[in-house]
Amino acid sequence: MRRALVGIAIVLMLGAVPTPGVSAAELEGVTLADTVEVDGTQLVLNGIGLRKKLWVEVYVAGLYLPAKTTDARVAMESPGPKKVVMHFLTDKATKSKMDDAWREGFEANSPGSRQKLGAEIGRFVDFFGDMKDGDVIELTMVPGVGTTATLNGAEVGVIASDEFAPALLSVWLGDSPPTEDLKQGLLGG
Repeated sequence: MRRALVGIAIVLMLGAVPTPGVSAAELEGVTLADTVEVDGTQLVLNGIGLRKKLWVEVYVAGLYLPAKTTDARVAMESPGPKKVVMHFLTDKATKSKMDDAWREGFEANSPGSRQKLGAEIGRFVDFFGDMKDGDVIELTMVPGVGTTATLNGAEVGVIASDEFAPALLSVWLGDSPPTEDLKQGLLGG
């Protein structure tokens, strides 16, 4: 009997050991890998959060960085590539609503961005139309290359400005994020 209990305990312990490269994070039915490779750099999932507006669950977002941090400034300004992944959970994210949300996010969190990055913000906002349940936006930021936006795996455009990436990240991580819960989720909180 004792031998059987020891055997069961060993099996349970081995089952609890994470398998490298297989683990992932899940929120609202969306699963994100713990790591992704960008420009030859292995990025780790810093955090995952849910964007809600009133009672509507809009999207689940994940933030990938070279190293985990709970500090928003470090996440926005640290060197190296970064990535944001947004999985949409609704058909209510119309182009008009998304355009307004992007513009409000830049204005509220990156003062002066309209003057410095107005053309880039305008081009970025134009990359996207109505978002549907299941759509995935990936925003990959690589120093010296810029920010590449993809929708459902197809590239929709590049903003070739290194100043754009921190401004974009401030939309979620700045002082006036869409929701504090989303910001804290992305920061691993």
